[in-house]
Amino acid sequence: MAVETVNDLVGALRGIGLAADRVVPGPDLTEELMRDEALTGLPHQPAVLVYPETTQEVSRVLALAQEKGVPVTARGSGTGMCGACTPLPGGLLVSFANMDRILEIDVDNHVAVVQPGVILSRLDEATSEFGLVYPVYPGEMSATLGGNVATNAGGMRAVKYGVTRHQVLGLEAVLPGGEVIRTGGKFVKSSSGYDLTQLIVGSEGTLALVTEIVLRLFPRPAASATVLVPFATLDEVCRAVPAIVTSGVGPLVLEYIDTLAMVATTANVGLDLGVPQEVKDAALAYLVVVLESSSETRLEEDVESLANLLVPQGAMDVYVLPAATAAKLIDAREKAFWVAKQHGANDILDVVVPRASIPTYMAEVARVAEENQALIAGCGHAGDGNVHLSVFQGDPAKLHAAMEGVLAAGMRLGGAVSAEHGIGREKKPYFAGLEDPVKLELMRRIKQAFDPKGIMNPGAIFD
Repeated sequence: MAVETVNDLVGALRGIGLAADRVVPGPDLTEELMRDEALTGLPHQPAVLVYPETTQEVSRVLALAQEKGVPVTARGSGTGMCGACTPLPGGLLVSFANMDRILEIDVDNHVAVVQPGVILSRLDEATSEFGLVYPVYPGEMSATLGGNVATNAGGMRAVKYGVTRHQVLGLEAVLPGGEVIRTGGKFVKSSSGYDLTQLIVGSEGTLALVTEIVLRLFPRPAASATVLVPFATLDEVCRAVPAIVTSGVGPLVLEYIDTLAMVATTANVGLDLGVPQEVKDAALAYLVVVLESSSETRLEEDVESLANLLVPQGAMDVYVLPAATAAKLIDAREKAFWVAKQHGANDILDVVVPRASIPTYMAEVARVAEENQALIAGCGHAGDGNVHLSVFQGDPAKLHAAMEGVLAAGMRLGGAVSAEHGIGREKKPYFAGLEDPVKLELMRRIKQAFDPKGIMNPGAIFD
């Protein structure tokens, strides 16, 4: 965008009431504001970055953008992994950093009302004072609630609590023309027309900009325990998962970590799990199970039941980790992406398949890796079939073939390209090639209904 045009846009934004320090020309931005954490993403300089502070300001910004035909991209903390918050060159980047208020914690209704710029760690601190918890932990507590809504973020606790869309009860959102709508509310069920709340959740800023979120809260359990279980084969791990899920112990976390990922993850933080060397040498994968309860007595009973269940399933041993060690392991697992990045991973995936299909899927992954001379290591939310894979292959053509092969294998088994990171710009080519064309066309028609002039994050999800 020409300098004159940038200056005109800056002037127009200031003219609708945004203070000068909240309208920043693109050339003045740092690179970190021009991209997210996608390994394959490149930074793009927008024409202007704006920091609205109210819904009314967002409304005026979108009305102006539509009038001038300027593309708009929303940004939270930039912790996404699919390029969904990467701005378009010459476009308008809307940061919600200044809309970060916790508006209400309604103890009686177990509800929090927040602005999109609130980060997860702040909400967790606020809810803990009332003995409540917002249960979606996508692995990065500096992520914003608005970003979580945009990508339908998940995380390790999804096996018990589900993903973001299961906890969003209502929204305030601004449509491209500046119209403000409210969807849902402080209630858990409704049969009143189309569910616009759930349509906007996961839409990656392509339909509307969310300015307020109504979230479901839960009682915060008083006691928890983390159990580490090594297995000699991945098949045994996967056979154990449905047994745990149906046992009644109700795991909070049910993760599998392959040996390579476990070694890298624990070495990165200098963590010794106390597993004997002979067990480490024989183990091919581990299950990490976190149980929680309202009482220590009930928790101890559940841990004992879990151990008795897993030994016949092929567990080499069952270790109940000390609280400090457990916390470090969970934290290290949540930061596995950074370990992969440090070790030079070329791309990452978050495929989801039916959990009973994980052994078949991982066999396909091994075949694809061998065909393309790639190293593919991983871990995943075994309880809900979400497999996280780090792909190491420096040759662009072989990397693309490996990525496509791994994703296609998941789709053949009844899975999906992304379980929780989203499609954005970086996974869009694979999504377009593997998804049902009829579904894609329907999505485009929905996009057209919300955004007839195509200004909302164009190029994310599909062209």
